[in-house]
Amino acid sequence: MTKLVLAAAAVLLAGLLSACSPLSALNAVSPAGTVHATAAIRYGADPRNMLDVYHPAWKAEGAPVIVFFFGGNWVSGKREDYAFVGRALAARGFVVVVPDYRLYPQVHYPDFLVDAASAVAWTRREIAAHGGDPGRLFVMGHSAGAYNAAMLALDPRWLGQQGMRSDALRGWIGLAGPYDFLPVQNRTTRPVFNAPDTPPDSQPVRHVSAAAPPALLIAANKDSLVDPARNTGGLAAKLRAVQVPVREVYYDGVSHTTLVASLSSTLRGLAPTLDAVEAFVRSDGGRRRAQDGAAVRTDPGP
Repeated sequence: MTKLVLAAAAVLLAGLLSACSPLSALNAVSPAGTVHATAAIRYGADPRNMLDVYHPAWKAEGAPVIVFFFGGNWVSGKREDYAFVGRALAARGFVVVVPDYRLYPQVHYPDFLVDAASAVAWTRREIAAHGGDPGRLFVMGHSAGAYNAAMLALDPRWLGQQGMRSDALRGWIGLAGPYDFLPVQNRTTRPVFNAPDTPPDSQPVRHVSAAAPPALLIAANKDSLVDPARNTGGLAAKLRAVQVPVREVYYDGVSHTTLVASLSSTLRGLAPTLDAVEAFVRSDGGRRRAQDGAAVRTDPGP
């Protein structure tokens, strides 16, 4: 490992980055490379309804689009702290949208899903001006953000409010997502979902149907915060049961937090998370094989 990798790892291991919190320290050691960003674009009326767009420095036309939702237990997080995700994906030739969304205590479930759907609707309308193809649209998230992505992909209510159907998504990607967590045990999460009166239909596993888009589900084997067997494994099994294409991946050597950190150029050696995401998107959610069965690089990138 280089000194840069060791320094970043030390920050993580020292606990300066708590689980599901923004990973802002990685931005300082994750170079922008050949990526440009357009920051602070409004997609709704609330001050939190802002997003950033990352795109390759070269002129991108018709590039696949990924909307990434960050985690933070629906109580914390801001889009700027996830610049390392936008940079990493954009360096692979994708146009990436990273939105903020309203958090508890300003809102409870399901208001943050309304924001997430609104950000996706904005992306579908406007992303062509940034070089993205609205017909090649994916949603992705980590932890609470993976829950948001799952609910948009599986529960038709949220995109439906924006005049969209789930088949507007070519696929979705969940990193360490909580998809089946009733009764709510986490003390921070309980008020977000109005526990003990949390509605059963708040759970992504309740909305699995044959109409769902393909999924890439990635988890850490040693995740001590979100049970990978119950959540990732359980959702994958339900998707397969209705013949929805799903790829299920588990990595050693990463935790709940460092799984998303492995997308960064600095900690990419922890797990091949970025390669898995790229291969999934380039294969159109598994509908076709990537060139030679591998991820296709369009730029050397960071």
